[in-house]
Formats: sequence, C-alpha cells, structure tokens
Amino acid sequence: QVQLVESGGGLVQAGGSLRLSCVVSGTIASINRMGWYRQAPGNQRELVADISNDNSTKYSDSVKGRFTITRDNAKNTVSLQMNSLKPEDTALYYCNGYILTLLEAREYWGQGTQVTVSS
Repeated sequence: QVQLVESGGGLVQAGGSLRLSCVVSGTIASINRMGWYRQAPGNQRELVADISNDNSTKYSDSVKGRFTITRDNAKNTVSLQMNSLKPEDTALYYCNGYILTLLEAREYWGQGTQVTVSS
C-alpha cells in the first residue's frame, strides 16, 4: 500500500515562508515524477511545481522565483520551499507522485496540507 503523507502547512503572514514535505511509504519499485498541486476554494486543482527523477523542474508562472521544489531519492521525499508568500497562495496543497510498484505504475496523491497566508 503506497501512501503519500504531507506535512509543514500552516498559517503565515504575507512575505513569510513555509516548507512543505511529503514522504512516500510502501513497497515501491521506483518513483518517477513528483510534484505539488494546490486547490483554493472554488478553483480547480493546479500544478504548483514538479520534479522528475533526473531533477529537472517545472513551476507555474505564479510561483517562479519564490518556490523551490527538491527531492531526496534515498528517503523518498519531496519538499517545497515557499518564500515571499502571498495571500493568493492560500490553498490546500497536495503531494503527487507517479510511482511504480510490483503491480502497477500510476499516480498517487496525498491527503493535502493547508497553507493559509494572511495579509
């Protein structure tokens, strides 16, 4: 059973920083792409950043220069360092991974961690 568990969300003032982490557990053969998505009330879930297994990264235009995604393949973790946070960054943030197990290869999602940025 593969699980993705996020941590690090919370309440922060505009201009502040937070670091989100996601740990992948279970019987895993390999992890391909990993990423962070977010969903604000009334909005669709959107990609924030993702990172491939060769560490190439992609960011949404709204977070470029402020957020940094990294991964630790030895620990099966992915992190998102968020700086210069803005009220519009307020959302539920989800960890996502494309993971190969002994049975299948598919996307998995975490339960989400809330990030709230006050003005």
